Amino acid sequence: MMEHTKIERGWDLSHVGKVAELYEMAFGAKFATAINCQQSRVLILAKSFVPSFSYVVMVDDKIAGIAGFHTNEGSLTGGLSFAGLIELLGVVKGVKAALIFGLLERQVKEHELLMDGIAVDEQFRGSGYGSQLLDAIIEHAKNNGYKSVRLDVIDSNTRAKKLYESKGFVATQTEYFPYLKWLLGFSGSTTMVYHFENDER
Repeated sequence: MMEHTKIERGWDLSHVGKVAELYEMAFGAKFATAINCQQSRVLILAKSFVPSFSYVVMVDDKIAGIAGFHTNEGSLTGGLSFAGLIELLGVVKGVKAALIFGLLERQVKEHELLMDGIAVDEQFRGSGYGSQLLDAIIEHAKNNGYKSVRLDVIDSNTRAKKLYESKGFVATQTEYFPYLKWLLGFSGSTTMVYHFENDER
């Protein structure tokens, strides 16, 4: 039976459980130091999502992949707040999580769209959905007057880096912090930027 596939911006909150599951699968290890309980991570993610700051792949009306983005107006996980962390985790664990998330926070620059990551369901890996979502983010930025798209890829994710390079992203800065690997779960990251003045689409 042929699958019906489409890319669209945003998603209905009835899909929040699936989106939280996808984010946990893709980024759970990165967030584990901040919130070591998987159930708590999924719950907090589900409460933090702002769907309009994302694009999704829908396969037969089910979300198979998602790409989030961040602008001065907000972000996919823009509902994550210090007060919310305290409420859900308690004071000690909430403060710890907030401090670690603060280390992971990236500042948005004017005229630049910041990507929040791509997550694709395991059963659809290799289907090209990650590439299609990246194209959707680039097209969104172009159509809304942004001059560039920026993202950060951790040192261990070579597959993602190759995808970004194939789309025209260029590495602009690499940071190494091996002394923080125990805390962040990775020891370095590379900033990559797509500039529209070089766009030949």
